[in-house]
Amino acid sequence: MQERRLSEIAQQLVKPSDIEGSDFMRIQKVALRAGIHFDLWQQGFLFLLFARNPERKYACGAGGAVLSSCRQIGKTFTVGTAMFIHAILAKGTKIIWTAHHTRTSDETFNDLCDLERNPVLGRYVSRIRRANGQQEITFTNGSRIMFGARENGFGRGLHSVDVEIFDEAQILTQRALDNMVPVVNASPNPLVVFLGNPPKPGDQCEAFKEKRDSAIEGTDGMVYVELAADRDADSDDREQWAKANPSYPKRTSETSILRMRNLLAEDSFRREALGIWDEDATQNAIDPDRWAKLSENDPSQEGLLAFGIDMPPSRDALAIGYAIKRDDGTTLIGIEEYRDARQHGTAWAADWLAERWHKTAAVVIDAQSPAMSLTEDLRRQHVRVTVTQTKDLGAATGRMLDMIHAGTIRHLPDEQSPQLAMAVKGANLRDLGPNGAVAWNKKGSDVDISPLQAVTLALHGAYTTKRRPGRKQKVMV
Repeated sequence: MQERRLSEIAQQLVKPSDIEGSDFMRIQKVALRAGIHFDLWQQGFLFLLFARNPERKYACGAGGAVLSSCRQIGKTFTVGTAMFIHAILAKGTKIIWTAHHTRTSDETFNDLCDLERNPVLGRYVSRIRRANGQQEITFTNGSRIMFGARENGFGRGLHSVDVEIFDEAQILTQRALDNMVPVVNASPNPLVVFLGNPPKPGDQCEAFKEKRDSAIEGTDGMVYVELAADRDADSDDREQWAKANPSYPKRTSETSILRMRNLLAEDSFRREALGIWDEDATQNAIDPDRWAKLSENDPSQEGLLAFGIDMPPSRDALAIGYAIKRDDGTTLIGIEEYRDARQHGTAWAADWLAERWHKTAAVVIDAQSPAMSLTEDLRRQHVRVTVTQTKDLGAATGRMLDMIHAGTIRHLPDEQSPQLAMAVKGANLRDLGPNGAVAWNKKGSDVDISPLQAVTLALHGAYTTKRRPGRKQKVMV
């Protein structure tokens, strides 16, 4: 199969408008002397990555360079080898390579250490440090490449970095990006590179998706390359395999792709082997426009009242949500209390709910929530707690989604209930099993969806409780 250029195979190709030459030409000369050959598509990407503008700055220095592709395409070889040579050519360059997982970071480190054995490149390496968490290749000209995993906090506190490579960028939160990007601010000519695969539903991919959205919208000053099959591609079409993975069949064999074809579900195969983005993978679970239409400035609060309680896994906040089932067929939801648990603790919640129990139809906590620690305190105060299990949580989430679609949920305007608004914006869905049940899932590690979970549990309580506050009970003798 004839080798094709990047422009011939890229599904999306966005490049800066002010390119005047590229440092890749020097990198290419050294690579050829070292016996390293870059394919045409790799040459095209590296030319854009190291391209210069008329001011002799990197043309993508402001917006970064992004490569999205399927697996087994050679992203690490392409960028890793080029960065190794770049470190040799650019005296005193400091490069950090960060992956989400430690295992991925370790594999990349070992791959680049192998270049020390190359007789042309190896003589420029002065030292290799292999200590866990401090893996580093140091060159004779003072350049360094450091490796680490974001899950271990690598990258924070570093100063004056010239190049950052975010591997596994499909698992990169905006918070992690905000923590790490400022370390290149002191560099006179920085580069930031994102390498990733199309994200799976539930991946913490907001930063990667934002880069893709910006590129597709036509943002200048960045490089965006998406190697993928056509969206309507036949998954068995070998031409589409080659379009998505230009290393097929030269380095990625047909057997390798057939193995994925046979073992992966259709959606997974299209992401992992064909590089096709699932447009629904990062969508909001709740449509923002629909949510905005359901707000009420001065809502009626007459009806059957229920509360839901939830905490994030970090246990640093506690949310009490309410649902008021009204006679007109609508239900008002909102956040009654949201407090910093590190400052206020959680004991206050039992007293708060006990004071209101006489007019409350239900208090609901999910069995998997950290808020379950409150159940004994509540029972000692004679508050009856409803504990939801997995099937109840699926039903509760489904009820919330159905009522939002039907327009029968009401809430305060976002500016009056900011915690709930942020949770709604930061939530997508996760599967609870094979039968279609779903629950809320946060888009990133820095997102707190406990306010949304709390009002969902309150809604479940309002619609399933048999308790009617204020109604006189018959005494059974």
